[in-house]
Amino acid sequence: MIIVLLHDQLSIKDMSNTIFDDLKNGMTVTPQHPQIKDLRDNSYATISLLQQLNASSNPEEIRKILSEITNTAIDKTVAIFPPVYINYGKHLQIGKNVFINFDCTFLTLGGIIIEDNVMIGPKVSVLSEGHPLPSAERHSLVPGKIHIKQNAWIGAGAIILPGITIGENSVVAAGAVVTKDVPPDTVVAGTPAKIIKSV
Repeated sequence: MIIVLLHDQLSIKDMSNTIFDDLKNGMTVTPQHPQIKDLRDNSYATISLLQQLNASSNPEEIRKILSEITNTAIDKTVAIFPPVYINYGKHLQIGKNVFINFDCTFLTLGGIIIEDNVMIGPKVSVLSEGHPLPSAERHSLVPGKIHIKQNAWIGAGAIILPGITIGENSVVAAGAVVTKDVPPDTVVAGTPAKIIKSV
């Protein structure tokens, strides 16, 4: 049995789930979790694969390595310009005809879904995990699934914070910091991002 924090409430759970399951299921994980070492071990294993991916200019090889990182088949219509940074790829889902530009970061422990026809500009950060505000708890991980729906366009340097859904056909302007869900067919900009127009 282990103790986890879920929505600010302590709960007891059995050990049949891994630490990665706990995070994907929205549970806050403390440094006392018995599998906490697995987080860093898996991240370093992912870094090893990323070094190969980021050294490649062959689209097929890039997709093959990304398939290994995510443990899913990456469609031949997906294009990624390295470098890309991922801490744990198995909670990352990428649809068809997705384009990811240079120098993007994906913190995926909370889960990231990128649907078909999404475009992601350079230096975008998609962060599905964070930390509690109180300093005594700050080494815990708080996950929040991110869902980027089809035909969305994420502009250069944008930051998407945990728990966010980006609606279909929407545009996140360059440099925006997205702290709330983005409705479909809208353009958001600024820090924090606000709706500025409809598409």
